[in-house]
Amino acid sequence: MVIQLNDTTYHHIQLDSQGVPYIAGTTMKVVELIMAQLAYGWSAEELHFQYPHLTLGQIHSALAYYWDHQAELDADIERRFKETERTFRESGPSPLVNRLRKEGRSL
Repeated sequence: MVIQLNDTTYHHIQLDSQGVPYIAGTTMKVVELIMAQLAYGWSAEELHFQYPHLTLGQIHSALAYYWDHQAELDADIERRFKETERTFRESGPSPLVNRLRKEGRSL
């Protein structure tokens, strides 16, 4: 008996015109869910608790997509981190920080 297997796809993942993976039916990028998972160490169940609008199927598809495309998504996470750091450095202290420093308060 020969069993024929067919390839499957990530049923809950869609790519936009730029090739950015989104969780189908939402505006959430896969990388955003992955960043939350990496930052807090959340399980799929905890991600579902934190993002109740996502199904466990969507979450597991996003996690599977990440592990199958880890280098690409890790590079995107690193790029986002560097851009955030650059923006923070260039923006300087906030008006609140400046006011607190003038009042002699330490931060």
